Amino acid sequence: MRPARRRGDGRLHRPYGRRRHRTGMGVVITVIGCDGGPLPPGAEPLVAEATLVVGAARHLSQVDTGAERIVLGAVRDAVTRLSTHDGRAVVLASGDPGFFGIVATLRRAGLRPAVIPAPSSVAHAFARLGLPWDDALVVSAHGRDLRRAVNVCRAHRKVAVLTAPGAGPRELSAALDGLPRRLVVASRLGTPDERITGPEGDWADPNVVLVLGSAPEPSPRWLAGARPTPAGWALPENAFAHRDSMITKAEVRALVLARLGPRLGDLVWDIGAGSGSVAVECARLGAAVVAVERDADACERVRRNADAFNVDVGVVHGAAPAALAGLPDPDAVFVGGGGVSVLAACLERRPVRVVAAYAAVERVGPVLEVLTVAGYRAEGTQLQANRLAPLPGGVHRLEATNPVYVVWGERS
Repeated sequence: MRPARRRGDGRLHRPYGRRRHRTGMGVVITVIGCDGGPLPPGAEPLVAEATLVVGAARHLSQVDTGAERIVLGAVRDAVTRLSTHDGRAVVLASGDPGFFGIVATLRRAGLRPAVIPAPSSVAHAFARLGLPWDDALVVSAHGRDLRRAVNVCRAHRKVAVLTAPGAGPRELSAALDGLPRRLVVASRLGTPDERITGPEGDWADPNVVLVLGSAPEPSPRWLAGARPTPAGWALPENAFAHRDSMITKAEVRALVLARLGPRLGDLVWDIGAGSGSVAVECARLGAAVVAVERDADACERVRRNADAFNVDVGVVHGAAPAALAGLPDPDAVFVGGGGVSVLAACLERRPVRVVAAYAAVERVGPVLEVLTVAGYRAEGTQLQANRLAPLPGGVHRLEATNPVYVVWGERS
């Protein structure tokens, strides 16, 4: 075992082989990352000393030890055994076990392991394609609803999805059908059985799926993953292409965005999108967005506005409620056009949050009733902004905008 050596600052540096993390219950645990090649430096002596080794069957088959072995199936059972074991234990885990791995599970159980990482499967997958990945988002579908991962892939053009049985490459491909995305499935990375294929290819479990859209080469970044949130929102109307001022005004849009709460992993519908100003602003805040508009020219304006801000907005040419039938279920909906029947059709899909804007006060009562009957907590307000307009001589007057009634509901 390697001896400790003294750092330049005088402190002792102990290599992995001399670290001992004790749980307080008699067990010393080291989690070792495996990437299909030799174990990381310093790992083999720890395996040799261990009296308990836990890991997937493929990882256990790669080590020579007479210790008690537990094949990692039910994680809870393995954690319980680790908690009661009196001695040194090793956990063999894929890639970097601190990255969507077992380290978090052990710590939640009160165990404090040492960790010897290997490169993650995500790092390996992007390396196989020769791509940087500091601009990629990484989402996990292990024990989670695939829907949120799909929404991230709709909204962003470089995503790695850690899959699971039932939430794998084929399910992901089906959910993204028709979208401009390329899927690359990487499995058994670093092993002789390594495979890089498409979702219909001969891949194996476990795997990571890279979901890629067309994007310019990334510029130098200071933040990994998602872009920083925009410096401002509720942008002025002249930031968007629109026809005859048919656009949700900035002051109204500010309240609409606050009540919609668009965020990464959400899907937002913008019904009666017009210029698409609400849709584009939701996309800028990280949400996946579908804009529904019955006018073909307006659909083209939505696309142009999305392109101008370098965001992805799915545009559906059609009239609600009929056009809603084939859409994936939303988390939030903005109804910018249509009557009570359109709102009612949206509520049937059970979004968490709904916001509607109307020019006529007579619409408010029926809308509140529909929301309440559907089980939503309903509120509303009337907005009328008076903007400063310059006059000769360096003075200003107030220029009134038309009043708008904004009604919103949140599912109880």
